[in-house]
Amino acid sequence: MSDQTSPAMGPRGSGGSNNDGGSASVSGAELIGQIATSIRRERERSGLSMAELARRAGIAKSTLSQLESGAGNPSVETLWALGVALNVPFSLLVDPPRPAVKVIRAGEGPVTHSERADYAATVLSSCPPNARRDIYRIEAQPGETRASDPHMPGTVEHVLIGAGRALVGPTEAPVELGPGDYVSYPGDAPHVFRALAPDTLAVIVMEHI
Repeated sequence: MSDQTSPAMGPRGSGGSNNDGGSASVSGAELIGQIATSIRRERERSGLSMAELARRAGIAKSTLSQLESGAGNPSVETLWALGVALNVPFSLLVDPPRPAVKVIRAGEGPVTHSERADYAATVLSSCPPNARRDIYRIEAQPGETRASDPHMPGTVEHVLIGAGRALVGPTEAPVELGPGDYVSYPGDAPHVFRALAPDTLAVIVMEHI
């Protein structure tokens, strides 16, 4: 089992403006605390022991213990693995409740970083009750490919490139996209995102069954 608490939560806060123009931010420490609470809540809801959840997610029990106590700093990969093991969307573990009207400015929002590539995912909108989709803003730099393990069965990813270029899609047959290009593909099979140009920006919509 791997210990995947490498640097992930950056100092950037989560911000959302409400309908009277006010805004709130969440520090990195507060975000880690929210994630700790969410992991513990979902584990208890599923009736899993800490050892069993760690086994299913492929992480060390000591790593999970750190995360639930708010002492760990989880990577994108660790949170995805936990989400799959708990059968919940990634966003449910990182996004706190929001007001009815939400504005997230560039540079705001709960952001997690990959431990395998220069890739940062910001949750823009988590899946509300009775809906099955999450929206992310992606910022990536050329270098290592962000390789994703399969998500929950039935997941479909929709990717729209806003700036730069990227190789995106199924691991065996990714496609090159530029600004304005869109692709959708099964998210429940191995897939990749590799930035081909500096400061590549994209929006990913994850659709769940």
